[in-house]
Amino acid sequence: MTAVLVAMVSTIALPGGTSTAADAEGPAAIPGPACQGLARSLTARATDVEKVGQLFIPWVTTPTEDGPTELERRRIQERGYGSFNFNGGTLHGPEHAAHYTNTLQRWAADTRLGIPVLPTMDMEIGAAHRFSVMGPGPGKATPLPYPMGLGATRDTEAAATSARITADEARAIGFAMNIAPVADVNTNPTNPVIGVRSFSEDTDLVSDLIAAQVREYQAHGVIAMPKHFPGHGDTNLDSHTDLPTVSYDRRTLERVHLAPFEAAIAAGTDSIMTAHVVVEAVDPDLPATLSKKVLTGLLREDMGFDGLIVTDSMSMAAIRDRWGMGGAAVMAFQAGADMIMASDDESYDAILGAVRSGEIPRKRLDESVQRIIELKCEYGLFDDRYVDPARATATFGTPEHLDAAERISRDSVTLVANDGALPLSAEGAQRIVVTGATHGGTADQLPDLVSETEARTDATVVDHGWDLAGQPTDAQIAEVVQAAETADAVLVGTFSKATSPPQQTALVTALAATDTPVVVLSLGLPYEIADYGDVDGAVATYAVDLWGSPSRSAVLAGLDVVFGEQPGGTLPVSLGEDYPFGHGLTY
Repeated sequence: MTAVLVAMVSTIALPGGTSTAADAEGPAAIPGPACQGLARSLTARATDVEKVGQLFIPWVTTPTEDGPTELERRRIQERGYGSFNFNGGTLHGPEHAAHYTNTLQRWAADTRLGIPVLPTMDMEIGAAHRFSVMGPGPGKATPLPYPMGLGATRDTEAAATSARITADEARAIGFAMNIAPVADVNTNPTNPVIGVRSFSEDTDLVSDLIAAQVREYQAHGVIAMPKHFPGHGDTNLDSHTDLPTVSYDRRTLERVHLAPFEAAIAAGTDSIMTAHVVVEAVDPDLPATLSKKVLTGLLREDMGFDGLIVTDSMSMAAIRDRWGMGGAAVMAFQAGADMIMASDDESYDAILGAVRSGEIPRKRLDESVQRIIELKCEYGLFDDRYVDPARATATFGTPEHLDAAERISRDSVTLVANDGALPLSAEGAQRIVVTGATHGGTADQLPDLVSETEARTDATVVDHGWDLAGQPTDAQIAEVVQAAETADAVLVGTFSKATSPPQQTALVTALAATDTPVVVLSLGLPYEIADYGDVDGAVATYAVDLWGSPSRSAVLAGLDVVFGEQPGGTLPVSLGEDYPFGHGLTY
């Protein structure tokens, strides 16, 4: 495994003594041989129950202000669970998060072996991605652009800065593993699950940004987990609900989809997450998560990866509905996975039973357990498992973090089309109709486009918008068109998961037929812009994922560009023939 630099660690507790590292003012290199020895010693002393517990990453989903529940305590102290993955809404701010992870660590310290837990979260756009409390402001998670926005910047330093901010805020609340970055190359515009979570359709660009983020996460104390191996970017089904299959040949797999994972491995990534996708070029029968040909043959042997292999959530329908939770857990471990993302007792009991029956050799079990413990040691969890809640609050949403997020977001916004309508004027007596997807609805973190437009102009702003997930009726479209006839400009917030929904397209088309300048502010995937034909202006923000979860900083940066700030992005994906990869205008 790769030795990492962890700024928070000053010493490492070892059997029989303490090894001193560099002072706490700077990064301290964790001695690899010392961690290997610790991992071997603890694995040799562990019972089957304690070993099997280390393999699992259960979800924490209970939104309690009081911290962890009795369920988490039992999982740690009775079943040996060694990691936890936090869902959105569970944590209510950095101080609460710090107390939460500290409690988990205290329970782990009170076990026979005292192995620390590994708090984990999906932080694709910073801690804001799974936090109920986002920016702006001190004590709130810094909202960063989605990967596709970073791809639009073409800037590896921007990607690295985003990773550094995420890692700093994550470690401040006790998290040492991020289920990111997304290494999938989004070659299928209708992909129903990846979308703006991918950096680009271009393999080289994805590879460069993946390597930059892996290095930065791990240099700042957070294990990176590039996903979803060996690639989820060309699927047309969502593995949360079905089992996707990709039929491209081995050459395409290697040149397009594996290259970012190779870049991640070369950058020293310490973990990789699997995909619930059947890759016919390697194994036409089993999804990658359950395939020994993919995990052991391709990833371990052909590509030389020796870090942690972690499954995607085993409760997703692609796995659960076909193989069952217990059977799939055993299959994934036998295929080569080290850690199983599952919360159910059936999966735990199935692996424990397979170990005791000899179906899973204890040597194979020990290999994975040693990898896990060694990595916990390398990232300083044995020596410094607790965090300071006051420091956590002070680390979140600092002026430096927020300034960087604003700058990167501005650099990501792409001016796709402009027939002279943009920028909209911030001064003078005028009337602007704001319509389309303007309000958050269930995604209540979306900045309100109407009030944010009012904050940027002296114009009279007329609200004809609706929730992000809503679509206009024919009557609403007629009403908006009538309002547009007497307006100086129309700003349409649009949100699509790939192509524009029919009623949204009808709205934009009807508005474009008026004599009033029409500007589209694309909030989600930008492919929709090609559906709108002759609009007077179009701005891509890449700000909302396929589930409606927004990056606040990217939405606000898009509005800033509409009102005259210089856009910095170029398209990371192709939008038909009119707007190719790399296209982008400026003022």
